[in-house]
Amino acid sequence: MENIITKENKMGTMSTNKLLLVIASPIILSMMVQALYNIVDSLFVAQLGESALSAVSLAFPIQQLMIAVGVGTAVGVNALLSRSLGEKDYKKVNKLAMNGIFLAVISSLLFVIFGLFFSRMFFESQITATAVDGVSIIENGTTYLSICTIFSAGIFGTITFERFLQGTGLTKYCMIGQLCGAITNIILDPIFIFGWFGVPAMGIAGAAIATVIAQFVSLFINMYFNFAKNHEIKFQFKKFVPDFKVIKNIYKIAFPAILNSALMSLLAFAMNGILLMFSTSATAVMGVYIKVQSFIFMPVIGLNNGMVPIIAYNYGAKNSDRIRSTIKHAMKYSLAFTVTGLLAFQIFPSQILSIFLEDPNSIAMGAVAFRTISATFCFGGLTLIMCAVFQAMGESKDSLIVQCFRQLLFLLPLAYYLSTFNNIDLIWLAFPISDLIAIVFCIFMYKRIMKNKILKIEKI
Repeated sequence: MENIITKENKMGTMSTNKLLLVIASPIILSMMVQALYNIVDSLFVAQLGESALSAVSLAFPIQQLMIAVGVGTAVGVNALLSRSLGEKDYKKVNKLAMNGIFLAVISSLLFVIFGLFFSRMFFESQITATAVDGVSIIENGTTYLSICTIFSAGIFGTITFERFLQGTGLTKYCMIGQLCGAITNIILDPIFIFGWFGVPAMGIAGAAIATVIAQFVSLFINMYFNFAKNHEIKFQFKKFVPDFKVIKNIYKIAFPAILNSALMSLLAFAMNGILLMFSTSATAVMGVYIKVQSFIFMPVIGLNNGMVPIIAYNYGAKNSDRIRSTIKHAMKYSLAFTVTGLLAFQIFPSQILSIFLEDPNSIAMGAVAFRTISATFCFGGLTLIMCAVFQAMGESKDSLIVQCFRQLLFLLPLAYYLSTFNNIDLIWLAFPISDLIAIVFCIFMYKRIMKNKILKIEKI
């Protein structure tokens, strides 16, 4: 039986500035809290020593790959779901949601296999046991990554059910789920790592266990809100059969989005390989940078998550004015976040690094890295906004092309070339140079999409 909805969805009626704030603000807040607990997680791990922090940093590419697969698939589901809501096709909405859950389960199983059989191999491919702290990094990293991947159902389920709430405009419930997960992680981290309140001290394994427990807490809360509060999706588990035509349509949007995000995983893996030619301390610095800069870019990603369903809904409803207005406001807020981050990274790099690192040489190295990489934060934020527009309009391949140019064709080759001068400070220049190139390509593609899609709507 189809859902019967007569009331117009607020994504087609509320003022775009207010709507973007209403939808994106809870996401931004919860993602900033999520970024904060990632920082806290690294802060506790850093107290175990720089080798433990290096192990977590080297595990990042696989963690990023899990997020890439989960978020990328959810982007495909959410874009089609929001478009179907705009078209008032509720039967299709239900089918998309159920197939999205199916894909989350399959994705999780793939990473369970990786965790069981390939975690150690992954670390041994990056660092040898004869390197400084090599044995410790391999053992700690294998333990940490195995736990995170074997119990990956939590993160895939959380992402999927969060996007259902976002796609139907119920973002305040996403905030509750993410906040509960973040708070759980912050509380459990020191208890499991250091053995408080009679709990055995588990070291880096405790950090991983705290993380997966927090993810499952968030998952169960998001499931409850979807079943109890989300009246625009009807979940029919008993009657469900995978629809491969629907899955194909999901991946037409999702696959480029997955590859887009997966490039970050490849980038991190390759950059770790370049930095390990200098020292394991360099990978620790890179790990700290990734965690801290996420506190700047998580709000921008929150903006993206908030604007994608708005643009997709109004694209389905053929309302170009609301699309243009939403993009304008998103870019304005993106600049506010990235300028703030730029100032912090330029003025206080040593102070930030000293929270995680004790070695003066590592802090000095990191200060140069922070100042150099952050120089083009503003361009990076605007590129993310434009890539989100591509995804919302079913043109995720353009987002992929931009990131391919930035990371594969420019950043990595340039970073490797600069490393041959045996001066690690030069390597960081690859980031701002590639950001400048990326935004030029992005602007060109953005103008083409606006001409081919938005102008056509306006002529109807």
